[in-house]
Amino acid sequence: MKRIVIAPDSFKESLDAPAVAAAIAEGIKRVFPQVETITVPMADGGEGLTTTLVAATGGRIITTTVTGPLAQPVQAAWGILGDGATAVVEMAQASGLPLVPREKRNPLFTTTYGTGELIRRALDAGCRRLIVGIGGSATNDGGAGMAQALGVKLLDARGDDIRPGAAGLEALARIDTGSLDPRVKETEILVACDVDNPLCGPRGASAVYGPQKGATPEMVPRLDAALARLADIIERDLGKDVRELPGAGAAGGLGAGLVAFLDATLRRGIELVMEAVNLDGILAAGADLVITGEGEINHQTAFGKVPAGVARVAGKYGIPVVALVGSIGDGANTVYEHGIKGFMSIVPRPVPLAYCLENAAALLTDAAERLLRLMAVMNK
Repeated sequence: MKRIVIAPDSFKESLDAPAVAAAIAEGIKRVFPQVETITVPMADGGEGLTTTLVAATGGRIITTTVTGPLAQPVQAAWGILGDGATAVVEMAQASGLPLVPREKRNPLFTTTYGTGELIRRALDAGCRRLIVGIGGSATNDGGAGMAQALGVKLLDARGDDIRPGAAGLEALARIDTGSLDPRVKETEILVACDVDNPLCGPRGASAVYGPQKGATPEMVPRLDAALARLADIIERDLGKDVRELPGAGAAGGLGAGLVAFLDATLRRGIELVMEAVNLDGILAAGADLVITGEGEINHQTAFGKVPAGVARVAGKYGIPVVALVGSIGDGANTVYEHGIKGFMSIVPRPVPLAYCLENAAALLTDAAERLLRLMAVMNK
């Protein structure tokens, strides 16, 4: 072997994608010290999007104080990519569920205001292309807080600003975008969105994702009605129909809000990442093997996850793809139909989950070595 491309996702709660790629590269070198390893950390638009894209493009991470989901200050990281013109923002950094203690989770009152502040920071830095990841939200406000942070007026019947959270939407009577930050119109905003849920209804943001954010069964219809009210007023005042838009229900309706208020475009997260890191160009230059990976490979891997996306591009050039994974879930064998030639768990024996999380780098390195030794035998 002369050239191996390493393009994994992060291992959640353990290692980010750059660290996963580095650990795999170390294992490869134990077997083939002369092989060229090209590390291309990946993400599917959720956790780790910022660090992955910054690492892959030679950009930089910036940390700033913004308004958290409970309207308290939080430290949030965002990035400027290597081109100096593209920013990457993860809403979870400002408005994510881990920022809310379990006993305080109530999507009637959590806000996306801090996500809007992160977008404004990117505009202040001169970025006119934004990639926004919208996984892991604590909110159900349809992006109302985000819009308010950027100057949109969401007014009640008396002409006063509505209060934060989904509860505020219940009083919404009018939307005025006259004070929207004018730089938004000069900016291309791409949203990494990996679900196709509509804004409202049985598959909408409130019914599907509300309970994990603290919504009680009694609260869900109220949340859904609040987002329906927002959709009606968006259609009346802005002329945009976002109610049934695939992906509008992502992140408590933030998908709808980004489209309605900022003219953003919803895209598959893995597609955005592959474009940003130029995976196609890297694989077009040739490789003997691609190693990808994720925390668990299962029946969902084929639907917008990193290993399947990497395999799709590698397949264009006839390059075999294998995956190193933390665990093997139900339906994992379906990935064979999507270009992944084989997969291997990095766990060598029954051990506690805590051990795996703490020692993931060493386990990945050892697994990569085992994989390459097996391949070396077969190639003799």
